Amino acid sequence: MGRGRVQLKRIENKINRQVTFSKRRSGLLKKAHEISVLCDAELALIIFSSRGKLYEYSTDNCIERIIERYERYSYAEKAHLMNDSEPQDDLCQDYGYLKGKVDALQRSRSHLMGEKLDNLSIKELQQLEHQLETALKHIRSQTNQQLLHSIDVLQRKEKSLLEQKIVLEKKVIESENSIKMLQQMQASELSHAEASHSSPPTLEATNSLPTMNIGTVDIRGLQCCWPR
Repeated sequence: MGRGRVQLKRIENKINRQVTFSKRRSGLLKKAHEISVLCDAELALIIFSSRGKLYEYSTDNCIERIIERYERYSYAEKAHLMNDSEPQDDLCQDYGYLKGKVDALQRSRSHLMGEKLDNLSIKELQQLEHQLETALKHIRSQTNQQLLHSIDVLQRKEKSLLEQKIVLEKKVIESENSIKMLQQMQASELSHAEASHSSPPTLEATNSLPTMNIGTVDIRGLQCCWPR
């Protein structure tokens, strides 16, 4: 007699359940790999154990790309099927799609911040580490470019300030020379003025005194004035 139909139900024994899960999981991953190679199919397999541990397989290096492709395809199919539905239904579909994208971005952000890493596999952790290293290289490169730009700007400012300093020093020297020349001129004018005030009177000044004309004096009149 042939084997009867086996009824599937939850294995109550915890150890047997764990052993069965391990065997079936390995067989499922093997079958996924075989179908991807034999049929050139692109697939992604995600398994969560009862303890919440993640197991995955994908034909691409990044399973997220396949998931995003699935979401785009699923959204497009739903939009095509619901093309004649009410606008409110379209809004609900958009909300569901956008909410899924937001949740995926929040998970990715948490992983990049080093949070909620317990459910990630070794492969996912390695991919996350590679992403962080690549991002760190870009950040360091951008930082170096900004520093070099800042140094170049400071060097140009320094050169401009030095040029301004030279110009100001020349102006100060010219101002000091002008002040010295003005002081010399004032001192020379002052010495000339003092010399002109202290010089003796000239002949012209003596010649201007009143003179007595004695050529017309009457001698007889003088004789009568003398005492006898």
